[in-house]
Amino acid sequence: MKILLTFTGFHDPYTIGLIGEEELSGPILSLVNEVAFDRVILFSTPRTDKHTRLTKDALRSLHPALIVETLEIPLDDPTDYPLILRGLRDHFRQISHAYPDGDIYISVASGTPQMHACWLLLVASGEIPAHILHIRPPRFVTGERPLISEVDLTSPDFPIVKPNIFADTATDLIHPDLNTAIREIGIIGEHPSLIKALEFASILAPTDAPILLMGETGTGKELFAKLIHRLSNRSQGPLVPLNCAAIPKELVESILFGHKKGSFTGAISDQTGKFDAAHKGTLFLDELGELPVSTQSKLLRVLEDGMVEPLGTSKPHKVDVRIVAATNQDIYQAIKDGTFRQDLYYRLNVGEVRISPLRERKSDIPKIALHILDRLNNSLKKPKRFSTGAFKRLQNHPWHGNVRDLENVIERSALLSHNVVLTDEDILIPYNQEGVFDGETLPEPQEGFVLDEFLSDARRQLITKALETAKGNQSEAARLLGVSPQAVHKFLKNRSR
Repeated sequence: MKILLTFTGFHDPYTIGLIGEEELSGPILSLVNEVAFDRVILFSTPRTDKHTRLTKDALRSLHPALIVETLEIPLDDPTDYPLILRGLRDHFRQISHAYPDGDIYISVASGTPQMHACWLLLVASGEIPAHILHIRPPRFVTGERPLISEVDLTSPDFPIVKPNIFADTATDLIHPDLNTAIREIGIIGEHPSLIKALEFASILAPTDAPILLMGETGTGKELFAKLIHRLSNRSQGPLVPLNCAAIPKELVESILFGHKKGSFTGAISDQTGKFDAAHKGTLFLDELGELPVSTQSKLLRVLEDGMVEPLGTSKPHKVDVRIVAATNQDIYQAIKDGTFRQDLYYRLNVGEVRISPLRERKSDIPKIALHILDRLNNSLKKPKRFSTGAFKRLQNHPWHGNVRDLENVIERSALLSHNVVLTDEDILIPYNQEGVFDGETLPEPQEGFVLDEFLSDARRQLITKALETAKGNQSEAARLLGVSPQAVHKFLKNRSR
């Protein structure tokens, strides 16, 4: 018999999500929806009595065969360790007597930190023989299922966390090790094209084959590079990133391969190149297509024989480096134009991973948006939520700057809006960098298009941009727009309602 013991908390049975007034399952319901327990025993305190009753009703409604009991611990102070310990000990003596063969599980997702600590102390001491479980909110987890972890207090590396202990590996989207790495690095999404790219990257990662990441700006190529390094046999070595587009052309070879003092004007000391810095690890060359063709030929030579020759010396030396490169260019067109060496491309595309733009995996936008907003809320005095209208607007936008573009818009909207619930009007999506309209940025008139809404949105965007430029000075913003200060003031007053 599987028996779950848990305190109830203020997020049980349901909690308000990040979209409008939607209700999401709290920790207890989320756990019971995932794991088939035979009996749930809810520990209630005077402050959580209402939440306990509602949780009990919700469990019985959702799982009619489940036996649900409640036990009271008369705590006026939910941080009082001695009283918490005494109450748990008294109740567990009765539970162990009533269910001597029960397989006990304890959830530490609900209740106060002091309650969680008492559970851990009692289990670690052996006084309560039980499994300690923790469940994370589903929106933070890659995959269809919420992540359930067991805290192992018997490990010599006490404590360790065993992830997804109840997961059905036959239905897992991807390998558990990959799943763990994805969570740690922060890659969000479940679209089949993304899963395919992740799986391909994970297959290539343990090899020493060079990898070429192909994708538009903002699709997460650097995160993929981190994932590949994390899953490789070089994970204990350094991951050295280099943005090739940010290097002055006259310094490219010096930065890549290093130089000796006096090798050129300004070389006042020896410099270690990025290849040497990445020895026994991974060198991530972002925006590879920006490298001069002459440097590409030298890079090809290093890929073929592993020998690096710093400027100012005729003695090449061996380096052990795995190359992960990335580009947002049309590589085939670059080869035709003569700006990218075809032989370098063939050497790199042993492992070619294509990352789809966000507009081709719109089903991932909701989870990414919620992840971004939740992270932002940690730094905001008043946490924000999306209205359904705002959420719909985010989903329908093409996001030419991909995830980075989406992140910038959500951050700007959350910071500048006075509303707790972000409406569609609070979502500040610029039409283009210059703030003017042209034939490419104007929407196509079609069924459902409303001209007044478009013009109102344009007005809001321009006033907001002017306020940003004027650093919040309303009079200066009005001057930039050619309107009266009263018009700007009225706009801000209406937005704050």
